[in-house]
Amino acid sequence: MSAPTVVCPPGDRAALDAFDRALYRASAGARSPLILRDANGREHHADAADWCAGHRPGDSGLLDRCTGATLDVGCGPGRLTEALLRRGRTALGIDVSAAAVRLAQARGATALRRDVFRPLPGRGRWEHVLLADGNVGIGGDPVALLRRCRELLTPDGRVHAELSPPGAGSWAGPATLHTPDPGAAGPVPGGAGPGAPLRWAQVAADDLEALARSSALDVIETWTEEGRWFGTLTAARGAS
Repeated sequence: MSAPTVVCPPGDRAALDAFDRALYRASAGARSPLILRDANGREHHADAADWCAGHRPGDSGLLDRCTGATLDVGCGPGRLTEALLRRGRTALGIDVSAAAVRLAQARGATALRRDVFRPLPGRGRWEHVLLADGNVGIGGDPVALLRRCRELLTPDGRVHAELSPPGAGSWAGPATLHTPDPGAAGPVPGGAGPGAPLRWAQVAADDLEALARSSALDVIETWTEEGRWFGTLTAARGAS
């Protein structure tokens, strides 16, 4: 049987290509900044080098909470998937990025090139689903994403999502991805040009309860570690 096709909307391909290039730069040890500009013109900064590291400050709480079989959605270069495997956990990373999956596999992580919204191994049997490093934004519709994660979990399974700080504001919809010159000195500007379009979202910690209700989930806890914010959710009682 052939593997499920990874479907990338034509409008998102340029963003995926830019993401792949950023990961390869970061894996070679270079600074690899990414800037996401939302529909209101606000810029959200990241560096792919953080995802390629062996450990990112704030990872420990996420890893400690994954006590059983874990699906790492948007695993990137496999930092968390590999760490879970080293702890003796069953873990699988999935990502639509070919570069991410290659890098994850190269570091010893089990990873597949898959779209979270398409058929996946273990549906209904995962005890934990990870949405780290802002991946609650995948697809630009957090409600649809969390509902899909609920389908992938065991009845009492848990979603662990990384959030933006309270007060940061939540948004969902069209955005553009920019990859400025990583060799630029000083603060990295967003740069001219339209950027690569994609659909994304941001969920602030103080909006998590409302999002959970819309997704038929309950919030079990929220926590912070090393300046990062997280929440754990499980299926709401009576949810079908």
